[in-house]
Amino acid sequence: MDPYRNPFAPGAGSRPPELAGRDAVLEQARISCGRAIKGRSARSMMLLGLRGVGKTVLLNEIGRIAESEGLLVSRLESPEGESLARLLYPEMRKVMRALSGVATAKHIAARGLRGLRNFAAAFKIEIAGVEVGVEPEVGLADTGDLQYDLPDLFLVIGKAAQAAGRGWALLIDEVQYLSNADLSALIVALHRIAQEGLPVILVGAGLPQIARLAGEAKSYAERLFHYPPIGALDPVSAGQAIEKPIIEEQATITADALRLIVERTKGYPFFLQEWASVVWNDAAGPEIQLADAENAYTETLALLDDGFFKVRIDRLTKAEVQFVKAIAQLGDGPYAMADIAQAMSRTQKSLGPVRSSVIAKGMIYSTDHGYLDFSVPLFADYMRRQG
Repeated sequence: MDPYRNPFAPGAGSRPPELAGRDAVLEQARISCGRAIKGRSARSMMLLGLRGVGKTVLLNEIGRIAESEGLLVSRLESPEGESLARLLYPEMRKVMRALSGVATAKHIAARGLRGLRNFAAAFKIEIAGVEVGVEPEVGLADTGDLQYDLPDLFLVIGKAAQAAGRGWALLIDEVQYLSNADLSALIVALHRIAQEGLPVILVGAGLPQIARLAGEAKSYAERLFHYPPIGALDPVSAGQAIEKPIIEEQATITADALRLIVERTKGYPFFLQEWASVVWNDAAGPEIQLADAENAYTETLALLDDGFFKVRIDRLTKAEVQFVKAIAQLGDGPYAMADIAQAMSRTQKSLGPVRSSVIAKGMIYSTDHGYLDFSVPLFADYMRRQG
């Protein structure tokens, strides 16, 4: 069929043509944004899920919802090894500058800009523009300890936003890469905001271990956030994600072809988009038949192996590759560390460093005490295909 009319979007973070099966999460986000802007208590959210389930897509969609509700929106992605102070500084500056243009918030925002001047100096952040000529304010965000300085700045932003009749939504992707100290400071800042009833919310996204990391950082994190799990789509939603865009392009797909794609992808959104995109391009049309779906499977698998899976294995050292290969040979997870150690003829203690490094790289996560699983859906199948 015509590739120019191909509706599917298998790119990283690309919005699918049909955002199926996520209505409850989006409605929860809409309520939080609406409550925040009205000065009501609004819980922040942490979207938890494996790679390729659409967390980034949802984060972007929630950003659009927040903007429509009247909140200023900041979008961040936490890379490995970067400090939260450096990530947040330019976004806090943008928000404070935007609020400084509102007459009712001008005085508070100006104080915030002075605090930002202190913050930049304390954390050795290079600055340019309006803050260069701003005199610092003694005692505001100037300790150099993020757990004290970040809540001060969040409070100023929250008060300025409240005065302006606005709100602030901070969206952070890949939250698991934040250090323990940075995550703790972020939670403290949000706790202060919640106590004051100010219109600031955080929507974070990352791997499933975030809930545990947040709880370890601050015990009250459990009450501060909603933790909606973002997983594979149920069969009905998965079918809808494929069939509806095809119908909208005046084409059709047979029930058995649709069933094959849904079952083999296990409902994982990225894999659905990849296979549907390939079969669209390869099918003669206007109806996609079972043979088309079967013929597209090999090509889809090759694309996933050379892209989605390979970019992740390429980040690992030889020792780490051997570790994940040994895990995959045990079948499907979760995997007991005792079984992994036995398979590698090693002690659990000796595998501690490689286990920690692979977790830090986001390839595996701890599902329970003494158990691991891959953070990438169907990754064990990929490793077994490599021999």
